[in-house]
Amino acid sequence: MTDVAAIDEDSVDPLDFLSEDPPAGDEDGAESSLSMFESDASTLFPDQRRCLHALLKHRYLSAERHLDHWQVLLANEDVIRGRLNELFFELFIDRDHQIAFKRQAVSETGDPLPSLLRDVSHTKEETIMMVYLRQRLFSQRQEGEDVVFVDRQTLLDEVADQRPEHTTHRAMDQKRALKAIDGLATAGLLLKTADPDRFRISPIIEILMPVEKLRTLWTWLMEQNGTTPEGDGDGADTDDEDDDEPDLLTELGKDNA
Repeated sequence: MTDVAAIDEDSVDPLDFLSEDPPAGDEDGAESSLSMFESDASTLFPDQRRCLHALLKHRYLSAERHLDHWQVLLANEDVIRGRLNELFFELFIDRDHQIAFKRQAVSETGDPLPSLLRDVSHTKEETIMMVYLRQRLFSQRQEGEDVVFVDRQTLLDEVADQRPEHTTHRAMDQKRALKAIDGLATAGLLLKTADPDRFRISPIIEILMPVEKLRTLWTWLMEQNGTTPEGDGDGADTDDEDDDEPDLLTELGKDNA
């Protein structure tokens, strides 16, 4: 399963980083004070600090949802990247989709680096929905639609269609599916609209789930349902528990520390 990282809002204070470049002085030649609280030692400008904080707090930033932070990020990419590197994060920026997110850095030797993140298991319902959202986004874009929507009931029906025939706990399945929709909305993969039962599909899912990953997850879902997948694609590794699934979002799928 792929992954994408998130960080707890209270687990890291992104305001205590030092900038390599000193702040510019005022017209009288005096150095401007950048202190935002007592004993504040940071020399990042307030907008840089807020951008860094947003990258640590949110699973991803986009020009559409976080325009101010996006503009600051592009203008101060090296500074922000350096502060993330100090916490063993890499900065990923997709300028075509205008999306940026952090991900756990990997050492050159392959040795594990300290991490502020913990892995989470996505439910089978979430995986079914993400596969469907990726396919729907691709299909609609092939037809020339840049903005793609999906209804809550459509997602519920998709999960129901993927359930094995022997499943009998319909009420519990419905509850899990509804919870999965809320989880994807919280993660920013589903963007809320004025209609609470209608969502816009975030383009981040296209980055997180390339075609190869899509095939792997589809094979895994078919195996879980006891059907034989077509083609010769290899199935994904799974745990013993039925509701555990392959590591889908390596970058965005990690949960708060």
